[in-house]
Amino acid sequence: MKTKALVLAAGQGTRMKSNGSKVLHKVLGKSLVEYPIIAAKGVGVEEICLIVGHKAEDVKAALGERVSYALQKEQLGTGHAVMQALDFMEDADEVIVLCGDTPLITKETLQTMLDFHREKQNAITVLSTLMEDPTGYGRIVRDANGNLLKIVEQKDATEEEKAINEINGGIYTFDGKLLKYALSKLDNNNVQNEYYLTDTIEILLNEGKRVDAIAIEASDDIAGVNSRIQLAGVTQVMKERINEKHMANGVTLVDPANTYIESDVVIGKDTIIEPGCMLQGNTVIGENCRIGYNSKLTNMTIKDNVDIEVSVLTDSFVDEGTHVGPFAYVRPNSHIGKNIKVGDFVEIKNANIGDGTKISHLTYIGDADVGEGVNFGCGTVVVNYDGQKKHRTTIGNHAFIGCNTNLVSPVVVEDNAYTAAGSTITRTVPENSLGIARAKQENKENWVLKKRQK
Repeated sequence: MKTKALVLAAGQGTRMKSNGSKVLHKVLGKSLVEYPIIAAKGVGVEEICLIVGHKAEDVKAALGERVSYALQKEQLGTGHAVMQALDFMEDADEVIVLCGDTPLITKETLQTMLDFHREKQNAITVLSTLMEDPTGYGRIVRDANGNLLKIVEQKDATEEEKAINEINGGIYTFDGKLLKYALSKLDNNNVQNEYYLTDTIEILLNEGKRVDAIAIEASDDIAGVNSRIQLAGVTQVMKERINEKHMANGVTLVDPANTYIESDVVIGKDTIIEPGCMLQGNTVIGENCRIGYNSKLTNMTIKDNVDIEVSVLTDSFVDEGTHVGPFAYVRPNSHIGKNIKVGDFVEIKNANIGDGTKISHLTYIGDADVGEGVNFGCGTVVVNYDGQKKHRTTIGNHAFIGCNTNLVSPVVVEDNAYTAAGSTITRTVPENSLGIARAKQENKENWVLKKRQK
């Protein structure tokens, strides 16, 4: 027996008021549809089929080969959607059906449903929960003994049924053979003229099969997203879950309500994250770091004891003991070594910076290889672009770059060399030498008095 998963992601989501696919809207860096896929893989599901429809090509482009696909050309209901994946299902399969707009579903909740399904040997297991206000959800209808009778959609429910507060979470586990049989019996005799997947319950109950619902306490897990308001709501819940996980692991979040950490970020203990920070992508932060307020880190590797102040860092590496900021910008493919000072209004791009180097302020280093113990004076610019191509600059160990130096790439400043302040360096500065490239000063006496007389 294989456990497979179907993820329903064909709907248009008109209430999102969006030109794009609803399921591609993001919650803390991942699209809505990625979360149920991750949860399914978390319980050992290896084969996942995504039912696509509206903006199908966009969804396929976003997810690539992580899943297989079935196309629902017309959106004629959830039952009709599952029918499009008949070739994906085998009789011996256990089939989980998930919604592509429920990002809060967890592998723990799915495992609870699977365990219940297997223990009871059910034909169908429905994931349900209790809600104070069940408006808009399908209701779980049970008999006096608590046995599941059917699920009725809001628009088809009687007033008595609308008063039920156990709702359908839209997530199911099916016996593959019985699912295929029940799908063959579906009709669209309802207010919406759609083929409801929930009608499979009555079909199989009438065949004497075991069908049940398991109610979970964590109602957030089945929260769907049909509007921008609901998108913000699930983002808030996801943010709280992630932040609480990090705090439980020994990370200090000074103001969790104003800290945004995506799900794949790793943070070491005793690190402090100040308010307004955004930690994105595959960022990994070591121990005893401080990420100062309003900093944004994306796909960064930050080693231990690093201090970052009000800065933006992307797709790069910062080694231990280094200070960055305030107002620094580290752009992709930069490798910043140990015990380095990257000060205010410094920009680094596609550069390697050796240990112990100081880049205190107002400096741009792009496409450069910088040695250890180098000192950059204020206003240094690596002039790396000639209008057509980028070129690299090499600066040796313990070089001293004077204030307002322009290093016109490709150029080399060798070990222990100096450049004079205000120089434009276009040729190699040899080891232990001073490079001077500036006009000789000339003073014109009484020039100001003559100008004023005119």
